[in-house]
Formats: sequence, structure tokens, C-alpha cells
Amino acid sequence: MYSTTEENYLKTIYKLQIQLGTFINTNAIADGVNTKAASVTDMMKKLSEKKLLSYEKYKGVKLTEKGKMVAIETLRKHRLWETFLHNQLGFTWDAVHDIAEQLEHIQSNELVEKLDAFLGFPTHDPHGDPIPGRNGVIKESDFILLSLLKKGEKGVISGVVNHSSLFLQHLEKNKLTLGKSITITEVSSFDLSVKALLDGKEKIQLSNEVVKNILIKKLI
Repeated sequence: MYSTTEENYLKTIYKLQIQLGTFINTNAIADGVNTKAASVTDMMKKLSEKKLLSYEKYKGVKLTEKGKMVAIETLRKHRLWETFLHNQLGFTWDAVHDIAEQLEHIQSNELVEKLDAFLGFPTHDPHGDPIPGRNGVIKESDFILLSLLKKGEKGVISGVVNHSSLFLQHLEKNKLTLGKSITITEVSSFDLSVKALLDGKEKIQLSNEVVKNILIKKLI
């Protein structure tokens, strides 16, 4: 049994390890959990004592296998709850994160497994992020950035890199939601913005900031 704060730290460190590499420094963790470095240092000691973290001088900390499993289980609950809130209760994809942050700390394994079964064992959440299995395994996806598509290539929107409410609301407003197909018709050599067809008919123009934050499944 771990506290909400401990689980939040472990989840943050897990995400940082994926982004930055094996060892994470105090400042990166402080930014990730939005707190001061001194508070992080105290928590690192506590997590180390519980064998959830290991520390290496001049490098930083990394999750132990035990810590990694706690982080992945917390992430699994978060993404399952996001899926439930979106699919069953009709919350928009920009609204589910904050509520799931609260629900992810429920400790009942039976509830989590029944939730997974009720949802039909989903593999991805409403943002296209993979949902870990009950064994902790996260399947690698074959999604790529929309910005990598060339003129004439096509893909289906399958996820996002930027999870901020403002970005998701922007996508929703412009009908750039999961499952929509995009065919690139032109790529600007000046600012890397693109012109495209949405679902094969609607002409759209997308900035580079948008296309580098959308994940797609490329179609042959």
C-alpha cells in the first residue's frame, strides 16, 4: 500500500525515464511533480528506503523493478479510468485527465480488473496512449508523428503527444479526433505546415506545431 504522493512520484519518474533515459535528476522530477527540489530529495529517500528507487552518485535515481511495477499499475488505472470517463460517461478527451488523476489511486484490484473487463479490455486510452496489461506489459504501438508523412501519404489519427486541454480543445474544434483520416497534399518548405484532406474530402491546413503533436497509424 502506497500513498497518493508516492504513486504520483513513481509514475512521474517512470514517464521521465521513457523520455530522458535511465537516470533522472532531482530538478527534472521537481518539474514533473511541480514542487521544490528539497521536497523531492526527502521523497527520494523515502522511496529508496522502500526499495522502489535506486540512486547512483552524479547520475540520479532510477526505478527498481518493484518501483516500476507500482508506476505501471498506477498508469494502467489512470488510462482505464480515462477510457471509462470518455466512453461510458461522455466526458471529452480534454476533461478526463484531471478526474482520472484522482481515481487512479483506488487500491481495489478487483475493481480494476472488473473495470477492464467491462470496457472490453481496451488497448489504448482516449488520447491513444497504450494501456498496460494486468501483467504490466505495455505493447509497443506502430504510431508515428503526422509531421513525418510526405505529400501523398495517408494515416489515421491514433493519438497525441501534447495532452494539454488547450491543444485537445483545438483538435476537437477542428474535428481532428481519433479515427479521422488525413491525406497530405502539400508540405511547406518554409514553415513545415501542411495542407491535407480530412477524411478524404475536407481541405485543411495544419501548422507544424499541430502536426508534430499528432500520432497517426500510417496507411499504405
